[in-house]
Amino acid sequence: MNSHLDLDSRKAAQRVGLTSDTIVIRGGKPLNGRIEVRGAKNLVTKAMVAALLADTPSILKGVPEISDVHVVKGLLEAHGVVVDELMPGELRLDPSNVSSAHFAEINAHAGSSRIPILFCGPLLHQLGEAFIPDLGGCRIGDRPIDFHLNALRALGAVVEKLDDGIHLTAPDGLIGANIELPFPSVGATEQVLLSAVRAEGTTELKNAAIEPEIMDLIAILQKMGAIISVEPNRVIVIEGVQKLRGYVHTAIFDRNEAASWASAALATHGDITVGGAKQQELMTFLNVYRKVGGEFEVLEDGIRFYHPGTPLKPVMVETDVHPGFMTDWQQPLIVALTQAEGTSVVHETVYENRFGFTDALNTMGADITVHQSGIASITRRVPRRPLEQAAVVTGPTHLTGADVRVPDLRGGFSHLIAALAAEGTSTISNVGIISRGYELFIDKLEQLGADFELV
Repeated sequence: MNSHLDLDSRKAAQRVGLTSDTIVIRGGKPLNGRIEVRGAKNLVTKAMVAALLADTPSILKGVPEISDVHVVKGLLEAHGVVVDELMPGELRLDPSNVSSAHFAEINAHAGSSRIPILFCGPLLHQLGEAFIPDLGGCRIGDRPIDFHLNALRALGAVVEKLDDGIHLTAPDGLIGANIELPFPSVGATEQVLLSAVRAEGTTELKNAAIEPEIMDLIAILQKMGAIISVEPNRVIVIEGVQKLRGYVHTAIFDRNEAASWASAALATHGDITVGGAKQQELMTFLNVYRKVGGEFEVLEDGIRFYHPGTPLKPVMVETDVHPGFMTDWQQPLIVALTQAEGTSVVHETVYENRFGFTDALNTMGADITVHQSGIASITRRVPRRPLEQAAVVTGPTHLTGADVRVPDLRGGFSHLIAALAAEGTSTISNVGIISRGYELFIDKLEQLGADFELV
């Protein structure tokens, strides 16, 4: 048992008003209906941090009711930012009275979240110092913060590692630099953007991440007065400015949530319309979805995903940075692949240890073998990486209910899908973790006709 994981899950559940951290699902029933997705978890939380850089208030629209939003809100308020909800899904963030926060306050709000690392650049600009506690996050690998710290050092920050966290100062202010990331890390790219926009001089970032959420963050910073150029071959050039103003922005939709519900439709033989989903940001996923045998219909205000009633087909998938197949998409999809006729192979090249969730699927009757060092193949398109793994999924298999503890955000939603597709009753604990990135998922299950109860 992992007591820290249990505590994190309970706290996450409480933040979004879940009355219980355990759900009992009676599976085998197709999910049918329409649900809505709002702003992306991977953009909204960063956009909230970006408001720290301004000298006037910002307004962010499309904010989902997820636990991670509450974490950032608490951290901002601990630093003196006034956060008001103007209406459901719309926040006003006023940084007029930014101040240092006490370690205990930061730790109380952050818990095991990794979000505090992104406060460093804005706080160094506003206060000349920043402190971040030991970082947590989903247990899907080491996810070292060295990329972040090395980038901050390159920009002129002095990093002091303490027993309880990291203290940063910038005696001469942050100064533009030439930075090349060892890997196109989304978090490290966000770090450079949030730190370099008000640095003195020009920053050239090579091997940058170019995910849609990164582009949306750049759009926000440009609204604030930043000068940022996205050039060919993953190069981003940031010309520092002295001051930034607040923004008004509607967040990009959550493509991870949309893809997860699409996989749920496939695994349960269902028909789910995801309102707010858009084709352009999901093209890579949609291609794989069609290869598996799933059908979709692009609508004016969303995308309809459904199982056409014909046998599903095995596929070979390689996760990669954008515009490749997202690592966050593979876990829900693997549940659907347990029902495909034949052998599928999923190569995970972005994070290590991201197949731990398959143990529970095997307990439910799946046939999944994880190769800890990956699998070489002449058909591979994504270069092999040192920490990669591969999962071989043989189907179709008959899934039956089981007792499962959620291990992490995406793996947890995959367990939810498996329980919905399985015959019999499943009890899933630690579902609060799912609320970190899936807005009102209990309400959405009800809208889609799932047979469940919180206990």
